Amino acid sequence: MLITLEETVKLINEGKILHIAADDQLLAQLPKGNWIGGTTPYFIGSDGGVFTKDLLYVDEIGFAEDFRVSCYGKYNIFQVVEECFDNGMTLLIMPYGSAVAAKYAKEAPDVEELLLHPTLGWISGLDLDKGGEARVYDGTSGESYTDRAVAMYLRLPEGKSAMINMINIFTDDKTDPVIRFYDNELAVTKCSVNGQEVNFAEYIEKKGINTKMPLVADYNGSYINTSVKGVENGTVSFYAPVFRNVDYRFATAVGDYAAEFTARIDAAAAHDPVFSFNCILNYLYGSLYGKKIPPYTGPVTFGEIAYQLLNQTLVYCEIMG
Repeated sequence: MLITLEETVKLINEGKILHIAADDQLLAQLPKGNWIGGTTPYFIGSDGGVFTKDLLYVDEIGFAEDFRVSCYGKYNIFQVVEECFDNGMTLLIMPYGSAVAAKYAKEAPDVEELLLHPTLGWISGLDLDKGGEARVYDGTSGESYTDRAVAMYLRLPEGKSAMINMINIFTDDKTDPVIRFYDNELAVTKCSVNGQEVNFAEYIEKKGINTKMPLVADYNGSYINTSVKGVENGTVSFYAPVFRNVDYRFATAVGDYAAEFTARIDAAAAHDPVFSFNCILNYLYGSLYGKKIPPYTGPVTFGEIAYQLLNQTLVYCEIMG
């Protein structure tokens, strides 16, 4: 829910367990309490997509029986798998452009223990027009960071479990060229296309590829996106890493981005998501400003976490049982 600073402070002072997203100047005014947060001025509210630096998006976590908060840097981020409750879930926020987010993005798919613990979250961001720094907040200590991740571990009642799902509008055409990369990287110059080495930037330009369409990899029927951040000086950069020895293709063009996104939401038929994180690229390319996408509300993010880092995806969680 999008609420005022005064309403948010009241919830904190009442001892509620909270997840908060807002502009940095609002988060910096909050008192210590049972909360974690991250920066973004973009949201999906009950009245639709909105840009605001005057309101905070707050999830009240009434379903948890207990919680604890920890912060991690680049060198110990994967300790996140060691502090989980036996029956619980992990809510993880990392700053956009940070070394800890890059480390997590590159190595999370190889950390098998992550799959044993429901882990979701988002990459905090900033005002795209005015810039700034992405931050995360540990409300229990009152500290904020541009270079650390904050995790809130939630213990669920007996018989309850966290179910993490995602909505992705993209697929590929199996007759398109297969693109492979030589390492796990956030920026590349060379790759192979159908086994032939090429300069990737030149390939994109020559083929007239629309980079609003992400690269997609088919993981046993589930498509994982890697969005292109930019093409400059012969280098292609990404919002999440590409991985070596994985078959990629550019996603099939989507005629009406917003309509396809709405159709996939309807098909997912979620009832009562307790968390929802929607990519800034969906917000922009799908023209979600002012548009409702019930039942999903939450921060618009600079990357989504469903065990690993995702792009151009909506990630959500329901409590089952």
